[in-house]
Order: sequence, then structure tokens, then C-alpha cells
Amino acid sequence: MTVLLLGCGASKTVKYQTAGADTSAPVTLDLDPTTNPDVLWDLNNLPYPFDSGSFDEIHAYEVLEHCGSQGDWRFFFAQFQELWRILKPGGRLIFTVPAPGSVWVWGDPGHTRHIHPAQMTFLSRAEYEKQVGKTAMTDYRHVYSADFELEENAIRNDTFLCVLRGKK
Repeated sequence: MTVLLLGCGASKTVKYQTAGADTSAPVTLDLDPTTNPDVLWDLNNLPYPFDSGSFDEIHAYEVLEHCGSQGDWRFFFAQFQELWRILKPGGRLIFTVPAPGSVWVWGDPGHTRHIHPAQMTFLSRAEYEKQVGKTAMTDYRHVYSADFELEENAIRNDTFLCVLRGKK
């Protein structure tokens, strides 16, 4: 099983274990060369330097809130579409970000956007279809064609944990 750890920093540890996943040797990516990642890359630069369908799992702990900017829906959808692209069919995207209401949503000067649990509706075509045109949601289907199934969406202390399975 091939695992990508985004924004790994000094830690090369996969914190969220899934059944049957061998996370002992993830491919690491970071923009800080002093952390010695396998791939030196800024996540704001799309596309990512991987072939389509490269990874069974992508893990991103406290990193996605450092990418893009609040209200930049183009980057929001482009980044999740890119993460979907590099996942294998049925692969998982597992990430954590500061939870709504946490002092760390905007307390860290490097945070440029807040990812809210409600936004996951936009990433699942089935969930999106249930609401678009019936609620105040904006229709972004013209710019987003990826599809994720929500497996877990939980607030734990000051952290929002999300597990998405890529549908292809």
C-alpha cells in the first residue's frame, strides 16, 4: 500500500491508522527542505508532482489550512480534485484541520483558510445533488468533477478529522 504524507514537517508518523494499511514507510512531502522530505513541494503549486492513481492513502495533518486562501473557491476545488487525481480508485484522503471554534483556526499566523465540516458536502456528488438547488448552496459542478464518499467527519477536541474515499 502506497501512502503519501503531506506537509510532514519533522514528523514522518502516520497518525491515523486504517485497517490493513502499511504506513511504516510513507512518501513524505513538505516545502521545508530542513525536514528532509522525499519530495520538496509547495502544496499551493498545482498540479502535484505525482502520476494519477499513485497512492492508496493520502494523509494531511494540520496542513490544508495553510493552502490557498479563505473564499478562494477555485483553489479549494482544484486542490481536492488534484488530491482525488493522485489517489487510486477507492483510495482514502485522511486529514485533520483545526475544528470550528478552535482558537487555532485563525490563531496560527500561517493559516490562510478554514476548512469546515459542512464543506465536505461539496466534495461528494451524491450529497451535493441532494442539496444544490434546494438550499443556499452555490452550484460549483461546472468546475469540480471529482467525487468522494464521506467515511468519517468528526470533531475531537480542537480538531476536525475527515476521511474521504475517492470514487472513480
